[in-house]
Amino acid sequence: MAEALHLARAFRNPPVTEDGCQKKLQQQHVTYANPRFEKICRAKYMAPLYDPKKTSAEEAKACIDQFEYPDMPCTYPVVWVKAREAAQVCEAEGKRICDAHEWEGACAGELQEPDYRFDLAQGVTPNVAVERMRAAHNRAFEPTQSWSYGPEYQRGICATGSFKTPGCPGGGWKLCGSNTYPAGDFPACHSPLDVYDLNGNAAEHMNLPLNLGQMSSRGSKELGVTEMKGSWFIFDTYRAHPDWCRWRAPFWHGSQVMDPHSHANYHLGFRCCSTLATNAQESVSAIVSRSSHVARQQH
Repeated sequence: MAEALHLARAFRNPPVTEDGCQKKLQQQHVTYANPRFEKICRAKYMAPLYDPKKTSAEEAKACIDQFEYPDMPCTYPVVWVKAREAAQVCEAEGKRICDAHEWEGACAGELQEPDYRFDLAQGVTPNVAVERMRAAHNRAFEPTQSWSYGPEYQRGICATGSFKTPGCPGGGWKLCGSNTYPAGDFPACHSPLDVYDLNGNAAEHMNLPLNLGQMSSRGSKELGVTEMKGSWFIFDTYRAHPDWCRWRAPFWHGSQVMDPHSHANYHLGFRCCSTLATNAQESVSAIVSRSSHVARQQH
């Protein structure tokens, strides 16, 4: 990981410097300090995950980093990190890698109950399980698709106007620069829950559980398979795939999250979540009941 980060820095050609980001925010009188969130999440630059229609931020049971790791405004996101390393870094900081539905809720501005169709993953390979589960999920949410900043895709709102290093074939840290913007350089690029850079800048590793025992939000250390969230820094000119908030991706470069050979790339980073209280541990029977209810509705 250290070698990858060194080479990433060497080949980085960012469109904005960290100093330039700080000056821009000062001129616009933008500050990301949020004493209310700090009190709730017990950490700086984290946002509560909750459903504003049903509860308040103070009742949240989990929080998510407001910025891509290292979760500091005007700092470049860490990329070239494997999913396993992302999970380990989060754990070392007393946090955890987020489940897919948590990232989606942070983006859409409404944390919903887990909707994982574990019934579709039984008795099949991870590749087949992911395709079945994502197809059902995407069908359910496509009619109400949205982006972190609103109901329609827009250019120029988020960190999507950068460029790929000339000669970059799609991967390889000796050829591809992490030409991201500093985190928070686009103050308007935030969700209703005040989480930033979910669209653009770096795509992000998340955990996609294939059974109850793999949910990070329920305390799992085993974890599920890799899920890529968001979009990256050239999306204004090259929209490689959908990037609406609740869209789930194919099993690209897929592996178990904790596989030592999990994927890393020049545009792929991560952010962490944290669990706030033991009462966030929902009963297995409740999740099973909800999963079965969703399955019946969609059949």
